[in-house]
Amino acid sequence: MIAGMLSASCRRTLVVVAAVCLTLVPGCAGMGRKHEARRVPERGYIDPEQARELDKVTMPRYVVEPPDELEVSIKPAPPDWNLSTVTVQQDGMIDLGFAGDVFVVGLTLEEIELKIVQQLTAAAMQQNQKIDQPYRVSVRLTNVQSKYYYVMGAVRKQGRFPIKGNETVLDAILEAELKTNSLPDKAYLVRPHPPGEPDQVLKIDWCGIKERGDTLTDYQLFPGDRVVVPGTKPPGLIATLIGQYGQ
Repeated sequence: MIAGMLSASCRRTLVVVAAVCLTLVPGCAGMGRKHEARRVPERGYIDPEQARELDKVTMPRYVVEPPDELEVSIKPAPPDWNLSTVTVQQDGMIDLGFAGDVFVVGLTLEEIELKIVQQLTAAAMQQNQKIDQPYRVSVRLTNVQSKYYYVMGAVRKQGRFPIKGNETVLDAILEAELKTNSLPDKAYLVRPHPPGEPDQVLKIDWCGIKERGDTLTDYQLFPGDRVVVPGTKPPGLIATLIGQYGQ
């Protein structure tokens, strides 16, 4: 109640007083953050053989997973065919209407086309339908919903981001937006691996990427990659208020 009754000028006065108090011990806040930053370990190693900015590679053949969306074109179209876009369901199936369901998870688009042709031909034979010419099927990926990279740690937009095939560490960190307590110089990239295989943790030279244009550790991102940006403790209330009113 009392805090709510304070006028804006009173709140500004309190902030100024707090700022004066902080200046009585010059450099303490900055020294504390530097000390805390030194305690954050550096992780990973630099691998010059990895794909990176200016030396990218093409992605492996795309395999479909839920909930990708596919555009399916069939010629000649079956009499009851009224679909154009289908979604890969949680059980890995796509629904072709009267022609039945087709399991597509883990398949490339070309493999799905072949499987749909086989499914349509078998369905037509079961229904004693006359097939004047072989089915031709085209499958296109219209909405990528299953391939992501992740950014975690001291960033403003922590979470997963859709991957399009040419993103790098620089893209990921800029997209996630650093916070005031971020330590990008301690950032690293973690690659997923099957159980039993060694960890793959790659060190990121943020200073080299940002200040010198060094692409050695601006690694190309692949589905499942995790970019981790450590940080110090978030600024306290007083520091936050001083930052707000100091703008």
